[in-house]
Amino acid sequence: MKIPLPFPPAPRARANLSAGALYAIDGGDSFVYYGQVAANKQVGFFRFRSTVVSVSEALSAELMCRVGVSYPSIGQALRAGVWIGLGRHELRSELIEEPVLVQWPVGTLEVSLWKGPTVIGTTQVHDPEIQHLEIIAAFDATFHVPPRLRSEFTSAQDAWPGGGRVWQARRMKEELAARHPEQPWHKLPIGWVPVQ
Repeated sequence: MKIPLPFPPAPRARANLSAGALYAIDGGDSFVYYGQVAANKQVGFFRFRSTVVSVSEALSAELMCRVGVSYPSIGQALRAGVWIGLGRHELRSELIEEPVLVQWPVGTLEVSLWKGPTVIGTTQVHDPEIQHLEIIAAFDATFHVPPRLRSEFTSAQDAWPGGGRVWQARRMKEELAARHPEQPWHKLPIGWVPVQ
């Protein structure tokens, strides 16, 4: 499928949130990234990028990350030409099961672990076993997803462009505390363990 960047705006486009729906995303860096809607309506993004749309190669690539995307923002991204729909395809097996997500209340070190609608445990935010897990969030398809994909694809260690995982959120909080020591809402909680 030869659809070059930039994608044409589609003023009447609507998001397809059916499991298996595939999208191409303009990463804003001259590359196309790819995401497939999971069984729970999160979007799984593949570790593959190209200069023109390539469905078969995208679907055969490994899964790079899986995040919650604000549903209305997908339609807005389609209408703006940032995303383009590529139909429904067989759902990747990694996108069938519910992932474990982390809920981190503001000002605490204790987090809850969720699998679907069920809390399966609690732990401390610096627990090494959870650093790779996603924090519960809804990313905007136009403003948050492209920088996140660029950051993920290049394995950037910068917390600012992408965010999402526990270790990234911890780094971001440390940086905010360092940048704004006079702001009480950026003060790190007592017992904070620095990110290594």
